[in-house]
Amino acid sequence: MRYKNPALTADVIIEKNGKILLVRRNKKPFVGKLDTPGGFVNYGETVEHAAIREAKEETGLDVKLVDILGVYSDPKRDPRKHVVTVMFIGKILRGKPRVNDKTEVRYVSFYDMKKLKKEELGFDHYKIIRDYLKHKKEKGTYWSTK
Repeated sequence: MRYKNPALTADVIIEKNGKILLVRRNKKPFVGKLDTPGGFVNYGETVEHAAIREAKEETGLDVKLVDILGVYSDPKRDPRKHVVTVMFIGKILRGKPRVNDKTEVRYVSFYDMKKLKKEELGFDHYKIIRDYLKHKKEKGTYWSTK
C-alpha cells in the first residue's frame, strides 16, 4: 500500500520597526505575489533548521527563531499539492536584506502589515499575517529594532 502524504515547509515572520519582511516570488505559483521567507523542508532536516536556512537563502539574513505562530495545513493553501507549513517568528541576528539569484525570489523588502491587501499575497499568507497581528497584540514583541 502506498501512502499519499502532504509536503512540509517552514516559514519565518521577520519584523523590524513595525514592518514585516516579505519576498516577491519569481516563480509559479503566485508569480509576483508577496510571501514570508520560507520553503520546503529537506529530508533529514528539522523544520527549525529549514526555516533558518530558507530565511538566509531568500533574504541574506541570519535569524533566530523565537516562537511558533502556528501550523497551517489547509489542503488548498498551495495549488501545486497539499503543503503543510510551520510558521515561525524570528528576529534578525545580522545581515541586510538582499536577493539571492538562485532562489524563487526577485525582491525583498519590509512592508507595513496593516496596509497589505489580500490580493498582494500568495498562498494563505494574508491570513497568516492577520494571525500574527493578533498574536502580537496578545503576547507583545520579541525582536530588536536594530
